[in-house]
Amino acid sequence: MAQANTTRGAKKPPIHLSEADYDVIADLALAMQKRAPDLAQLILDEINRAKIHAEGSLPKDVVALGSEVSFLDDSTGEERRLRLVLPQDADIQADRISVMTPVGAGLIGMSVGREISWPTPDGRPRVLRILEVKQQP
Repeated sequence: MAQANTTRGAKKPPIHLSEADYDVIADLALAMQKRAPDLAQLILDEINRAKIHAEGSLPKDVVALGSEVSFLDDSTGEERRLRLVLPQDADIQADRISVMTPVGAGLIGMSVGREISWPTPDGRPRVLRILEVKQQP
């Protein structure tokens, strides 16, 4: 699988995670290493470069577990709105996507106005640009 990077250069955009989200995502990624090693490693690499925030101090414009996020997929020109959830709560028909999917992993920790070049499941790059984030009450 291709490595994620930005479209404006080799440097990846900064990402931010709460301590709780980091712990949950790390555990899920470690558990999926045998069945999806490339995706698991991509997720682990991403969360390990994140700035970790104490509970309650994550900036409000950052995509977290439970956030509703609007983003533009530059590869298709499609704007999407969905909620980022744990795998057991995912339901694409209800616009709930798992953080353990390639798109979900690309969105986590990103802030409004940032974009990242992130691989599709077949390895082709796609640029995801964050337009709006609403936190779950």
